[in-house]
Amino acid sequence: MTENAFTLPGDKSNSLQSPRAFNAILYGGLAVGVLDGMAAVILTLINGRNPGRMFQGIASGLIGRGASEGGWVTVLLGVSLHVLIALIWAMIYNIASLRLPTLIRRPVIWGPIYGVVVYFAMQIIVLPLSAIRKPPFSFAAPIQGIIVHIVCVGLPIAFFAWRSAKSN
Repeated sequence: MTENAFTLPGDKSNSLQSPRAFNAILYGGLAVGVLDGMAAVILTLINGRNPGRMFQGIASGLIGRGASEGGWVTVLLGVSLHVLIALIWAMIYNIASLRLPTLIRRPVIWGPIYGVVVYFAMQIIVLPLSAIRKPPFSFAAPIQGIIVHIVCVGLPIAFFAWRSAKSN
């Protein structure tokens, strides 16, 4: 295999520059906020639950169980926190790419890996530190979560980091 075997089509690895951090973080984070948020809403609806309550659940990670009583204000807080977290994950990837340029050169490989890392970091570190109640265990939830994080978190973040580096 050549060094460029897993780059995006038409990619010239030596033409990549450091990503324009602001664009990569903003667009990557917003894409993740929308895509992962839509996936969460769809899975919530499939499971017969209320998407507003799901976002209030995110808000409860910050303000506690009273979030379920806050109406649209806490729904919007949950959406805002969801997007903020997405922006933070995009920022972490972009900071790491400054030390590990392969993250920029090989987004199709590193994006999915990063999605899995984000999934486990959320499950093992972030959610236990929050006030969010842990749902009952199911075998489907982690599989769905990992797939969603690969497609809706890791790949968009890696793509926008790659794209911002290409546009320099």
